[in-house]
Amino acid sequence: MASVHESLYFNPMMTNGVVHANVFGIKDWVTPYKISVLVLLSEMTKNKEISLLEKRRLNKQILPILQGPDMTLSKLLKIIEQCCPGCASSVQIRIKLMAEQGLKDMEQFFDDLDDFYCGTDHEVNKTSVVGLYLRHMFLAYNKLSFSQVYKLYTSLQQYFQSEKSTTDLKKENDEADMDLTNSDDDDDSERKLEKEDLDFPIREEDLACSGPLSQKQAEYFLSHQAALLKNDENKALSPVLLQKELNSLLKFNPDFAEAHYLSYLNSLRVQDVFSSTHSLLHYFDRLILTGAESKSNGDEGYGRSLRYAALNLAALHCRFGHYQQAELALQEAIRIAQESSDHVCLQHCLSWLYILKQKKGADSSVLLENSVKKAVHFGLPYLASLGIQSLVQQRAFAGKTANKLMDALKDSDLLHWKHSLSELIDISTAQKTAIWRMYGQSTMALQQAQMLLSMNSLDAVNVGVQQNNTESFAVVLCHLAEIHAEQGCFSASSEILKHLKERFPPNCQHAKLWMLCDQKIQFDRAMNDGKYHTTDSLVTGITALDNVEGLYRKAIVLKAKNQTAEAHKMLQVLLTHCQKKKNIEMMIRILLSLAELYWRSSCHPVAIPVLLQALALSREYRLQYLSSEILLNLAFSQLMLGIPEQALNILHMAIEPIMAHGAVLDKGRAMLLVAKCQVASAASYTPQKKTETLESAILNLNEAKSYFAKVDCKEQIRDILYLQARLFHSLGNSQERNKCSMLFRQIHQELPSHGVSLINRL
Repeated sequence: MASVHESLYFNPMMTNGVVHANVFGIKDWVTPYKISVLVLLSEMTKNKEISLLEKRRLNKQILPILQGPDMTLSKLLKIIEQCCPGCASSVQIRIKLMAEQGLKDMEQFFDDLDDFYCGTDHEVNKTSVVGLYLRHMFLAYNKLSFSQVYKLYTSLQQYFQSEKSTTDLKKENDEADMDLTNSDDDDDSERKLEKEDLDFPIREEDLACSGPLSQKQAEYFLSHQAALLKNDENKALSPVLLQKELNSLLKFNPDFAEAHYLSYLNSLRVQDVFSSTHSLLHYFDRLILTGAESKSNGDEGYGRSLRYAALNLAALHCRFGHYQQAELALQEAIRIAQESSDHVCLQHCLSWLYILKQKKGADSSVLLENSVKKAVHFGLPYLASLGIQSLVQQRAFAGKTANKLMDALKDSDLLHWKHSLSELIDISTAQKTAIWRMYGQSTMALQQAQMLLSMNSLDAVNVGVQQNNTESFAVVLCHLAEIHAEQGCFSASSEILKHLKERFPPNCQHAKLWMLCDQKIQFDRAMNDGKYHTTDSLVTGITALDNVEGLYRKAIVLKAKNQTAEAHKMLQVLLTHCQKKKNIEMMIRILLSLAELYWRSSCHPVAIPVLLQALALSREYRLQYLSSEILLNLAFSQLMLGIPEQALNILHMAIEPIMAHGAVLDKGRAMLLVAKCQVASAASYTPQKKTETLESAILNLNEAKSYFAKVDCKEQIRDILYLQARLFHSLGNSQERNKCSMLFRQIHQELPSHGVSLINRL
C-alpha cells in the first residue's frame, strides 16, 4: 500500500515542486482502509440489530482502529467479527458493492454519510473522537480533484481484491485439507490442530504501517511501539520491520523527532552502535530545530536539549563499553549544566559518573552517597531510589549484614509505594532475591521470587501488553530455574526456561540472562552424568556470555578429566583476575577447586591453608552457604589426614545450613562424608558399637544415594555402592553385598572410571 499512496495520491510533502518537511500540516487524508472504517461507523449507527454487548465490544476497538495504522481488509474484518459477526458481514457486503458498482456508488456513500451526520438526531457528537474523525474525512474527501477521486476508487478496488484473493486461497486450502483427510481419528485431530495454527495468521506485516500516516496515526504508532519495547518487547515489531516502518515515516517527515528516538531504541535492541548514535543525535537536532524545547523552557530550551543530548550520548557509550568516549561526553554535559545552573541535569550526571567509576573498577562509594543525598534534596525520588539500591548492592558485595541491607531496601520500598514507582518495586524485589541467593538462603530467595511473580503492576498499559516482561522478571525466573535444578526438579526447571524463551525471545535485550542460566544448568547435568565430552560446546556458550564463568567451567572440566597441570594453571590465572576485580564469590569457588586438585595429588596438608583462606573470605563477606561448603571440604581433608573424630565435629557445624538451604548434590556429599567419617572412626570402637556405627553409616549412605539419584550423579552412586558392599561384607550380610556388587558392576560398565581413587574424592 505504500506505493499506492506515493503514486496515486497527492503528495502532501510537495507543492509546486517544492518539498516541505512537515507532512503533518495536513491532518488526514482518505484511504481505502479509512473508507472501510467509515462503513463500519455507518453500520454501527444505522444497524439496530446490534446488541448492547456487541456494541460495547466494538466501542472498545474503535480507538485503535481510528488511530492505528492502515491494515488489510481481512485483518479489519477479523477484528470486527470477533466483536460482532453480523456487523462484519454487513461491512464486507457494503464494501463489495462499492467496489463493484462503480465510482458513483462511492460518491453516493459519502453524500449519504455527510447528510446523515449533519443532522441533529444522530448518536455521534461533533466534538467526540469519532465526530472529529468524520469531519476530517469529509474535508479531506471534498478537497480531492476528480482524478484523485478516481484513483482513490481504483485503490479501493485493489484493496477489496486483495481480501478476495486471500479468502479464495483460504478456501482452496480448506478443500485440499478435506481431500487429504484420513480415517484415523488421531491423524484428524492432529491435522485440525495444525490447520488452526496456520489458519489465517495475523502476520507481523499486518501490524505495520501501510503508507504515509496522519499525525494521530503516527503518534499512536510510535507510542504503542515504545510501550511495547519497554514492557513487552516480544509483541513489538521485529527490529528489521520496525526500522523499515520508521524509515518510511521519516521519509514523509524527516523532522519528526520522536521517530528518531524510537529508531534509537530499536537500534539498541540489536546493539548497533552506529545507527543508535546516528538516531540519537538526529533526535536532539530535530528537537532543537522544531523549537519543541524552547516553547516550555524559554531561552533555556536549546541549552537544555544540548546538555541532555550529551548526557544521553554518554549513557549510550557506557552501554556499549566505550568508557573513554562516555567520560568525554559526560564532562561536556556537566560543563553545559553548570553554566545553566541545571541541578537536575547535574544530578543525572553524578549518577552516571558513579556508574563510569564502577565500570572502571574504582571506588565510587563516596560519589554514590553524595548522589543519594542530592537526589533527596532536589526531590528526585526515582534517582534517589536507584542510588539506594546501588548502595545496597555495593554493600552486599562488601560483606555488610543482611539486616542492614534489608532495612535500606525497606526504606526505598516506602519511597516506591509513595510515588507509585512500579518499575523500581520490581527491581527492589529482584535484588532481594539475588541477595538471599548470594547469602545461600534459598528459602528466602524463593519467597521473594514468588512475591514478585504474584504482584500486579501499578502502571496502566494497553490491552494485551504484559507489564512483567522486564529485566527484573527475567532475573527472578532465572533464579527460580536454578533453584529447581539444584533440587533435582529438572522438569520444572525446563518448564521455567521454556517460559523464559517464549517471553524473552533470542533477539530480546534480556535474552542473555536465560541463555547463560540454561547453559549452566545443562553443564551441571552433564558433569553429574559424567558426560565430559558434551561439555565443550556448553563451555563455549558460557564463555561467550560470561568470560570468567566460562574459564572457570573449563577448568572444572580439565580437573574432571585429570588434566591437573592445565586446570591448576587456568585456576591460578582466574584467581589473579578475580583478586584484581574483587570478585569474592568466584575467588572462593576457585580456591575450593584448587583444594580439590591438591586432594587428587594426595597433597592434603597443602589443601588446608587454601581452604582456611577461603573460609576467612566467606566469613568476612558473610557468605554463609559457601562457608558451609568450605567446612565440608575441611572435614574431608581432616578425614584424609587420619582424624575422623575432628572431621565429625566440623561436620556438625556445616551440615545444618546445607540440609536446610543446600542443593541436592551438596546434601548427598554431606551424608556421604558423614558415613565415611563414621566408618573411619569405628575402627577403635568395641565390636557391638562398631556394628551399630556401620549400620548407621549404611543408612546415611542410602540417604546420600537418594540425593545423588535425583540429579543423576552416577559416579557418586557407584562409589556409594562400593562402600555399601564393603560394609555389608564386614557385617556378614552376603545377600545385600552381592546386590550392591551387581549394581556397582552395571554402573561401572556404563560409566568407566577415569582413574580417580575413591578415597581422594568428596
